Amino acid sequence: NETVKIQPEPLTQSAYIYIKAIPPLSNCSPAPFLHFPFRILLQTLTLSSAREKNRLYKMLELRLVQGSLLKKVMDAIKDLVNDANFDCSSASFALQAMDSSHVALVALLLRAEGFEHFRCDRNISMGMNLGNMAKMLKCAGNDDIITIKGDDGSDTVTFMFESPTQDKIADFEMKLMDIDSEHLGIPDAEYQAIVRMPSAEFMRICKDLATIGDTVVISVTKEGVKFSARGDMGSANIVLRQNTTVDKPEEATIIEMNEPVSLTFALRYMNSFTKATPLSNTVTLSLSAELPIVVEYKIAEMGYIRYYLAPKIEDEEEETKPEA
Repeated sequence: NETVKIQPEPLTQSAYIYIKAIPPLSNCSPAPFLHFPFRILLQTLTLSSAREKNRLYKMLELRLVQGSLLKKVMDAIKDLVNDANFDCSSASFALQAMDSSHVALVALLLRAEGFEHFRCDRNISMGMNLGNMAKMLKCAGNDDIITIKGDDGSDTVTFMFESPTQDKIADFEMKLMDIDSEHLGIPDAEYQAIVRMPSAEFMRICKDLATIGDTVVISVTKEGVKFSARGDMGSANIVLRQNTTVDKPEEATIIEMNEPVSLTFALRYMNSFTKATPLSNTVTLSLSAELPIVVEYKIAEMGYIRYYLAPKIEDEEEETKPEA
């Protein structure tokens, strides 16, 4: 029988490999094993195995200190889109989806630099029901730190909420969905007019005009930008002139116009877009004939939410109908 010395030192995976090379127990003296800390070995191997599994299979881990931002993002898109794929890469956490009528499109971009910790080992797409996601996020406090975790090959995603003092930690697991979606390439376009204005003012205008009619006509001229609505009860016109002399930049109305433009849009969509108002003090409207309007809310330096809405084609039958 051959005597084998095993040093009862802190063990690692290399120690495990060394032990595996020892001849079978029947050929060894049992004495050396009496002093071997098997409990430590098992614990060490378990921890090492867990670390190795985490290194190999943990694909996604995003930690956002300002967790309330993610809650506001979900409130801004959940009523427009039911199910969508979140696309994560090493550079960003993004979403692009159309509404059920294929009239409006929303594009979300959150850059990796805006997260305290951002890990995405490879490009991954996670299909989620946005209503369910919003319900889970409502369980987080406004000051909570939110961490999103996903494993390669898993059919679930985990949301972890930590209080600022870290005396309370909660995690919620949500099932993922298989969603067939086609990512649309949105080309850069030169717009005839670009209007930057306070987001709260835009929200108020859309809300007020919705009491008059179902559509809004947005007209940009050298005089300013005019929002008009018409309905059975009457009509309304709201005109904003360029104003860059205000004390606070976010209260300014800035108009860049290459040529006049006038387009008509459904107010129910516009009012849905304004749910992103808590994310930004300003909103940018980009308009051009025969192109969708772009309603953009900047999310600080982290990214943006952009809404695209096709203009309505006015029915001219009433104007061309001959008199009886």
